[in-house]
Amino acid sequence: MLYGQCVFLSKRKQMHKAGFVNIVGNPNVGKSTLMNQLVGERISIATFKAQTTRHRIMGIVNTPEAQIVFSDTPGVLKPNYKLQESMLAFSESALQDADVLLYVTDVVENPDKNQDFLSKVARMTVPVLLLINKIDNLTPDSSSKGEGNSQAKLTAIVEKWHGLLPNAEILPISAKNKFGTELLLKRILELLPDSPPYFDKDQLTDKPARFFVSEIIREKILLYYDKEIPYSVEVSVERFKEDEKHIHINTVIYVERDSQKGIIIGHQGVALKKVSTESRKALEKFFGKPIYLEVFVKVDKDWRSSERELNHFGYNPE
Repeated sequence: MLYGQCVFLSKRKQMHKAGFVNIVGNPNVGKSTLMNQLVGERISIATFKAQTTRHRIMGIVNTPEAQIVFSDTPGVLKPNYKLQESMLAFSESALQDADVLLYVTDVVENPDKNQDFLSKVARMTVPVLLLINKIDNLTPDSSSKGEGNSQAKLTAIVEKWHGLLPNAEILPISAKNKFGTELLLKRILELLPDSPPYFDKDQLTDKPARFFVSEIIREKILLYYDKEIPYSVEVSVERFKEDEKHIHINTVIYVERDSQKGIIIGHQGVALKKVSTESRKALEKFFGKPIYLEVFVKVDKDWRSSERELNHFGYNPE
């Protein structure tokens, strides 16, 4: 009987694990930074601006014994137009197919924000890991005793979240500084179900090359333009032709207003040239090849509120 148990345990140890680990949370809490750290590649745009992620983006981590399919999702918000409705749908879809859910918050966020979405998370039956990000931003009060005060602040945050999501495991992390991410990855592997891989073992993401071209250009727009401009922009890849030595890419930046087109181009085309140059450099680093990049700007009035245009741009979660 003991021999039989040993054989069973040996077989159990050799089982392959695989599953979907979906990352959700409110805007600007560090979901994309966490995703990139866990995957080890820059899969998602990560900037200081909220609502950076618009799609659900998969990043796949493979080891001989496991495959973790991470999903980054848009920040949860109350939608004001159809694009934001699609973004919310991407986030809600992540609650439906998760084997493990990572709910990301930070040390300054109001835990009562977006109660409707939070209540859906509370009802989930799969393991939920609540990640309190940016703990390196916890600073002691000037009148306090320093580190002990920071710990008291963190304890209060943990207790608040434990009351809201009593079944969740709570892990304090700093995605930016890689604090707690190794422990998180180890816990995820423990929670994954036994399963063969869902994707080829050499696959990094579910997105095509064209997607990352548009995301890299959109990232530069987020960095270099202010106010509403980045949120009124969509980037479409019209041509992607690759040979052994080069990649030729033609893209169109769509905006909603003629005035926005002028801002994107800038005086004598200086602003657009900067975006194009910085995008080309980033694309060459991403693809490892010289890039010939052409960027045009067109007006597509109110595209964010047009279901037809949103479908054309890929905002159609199933």
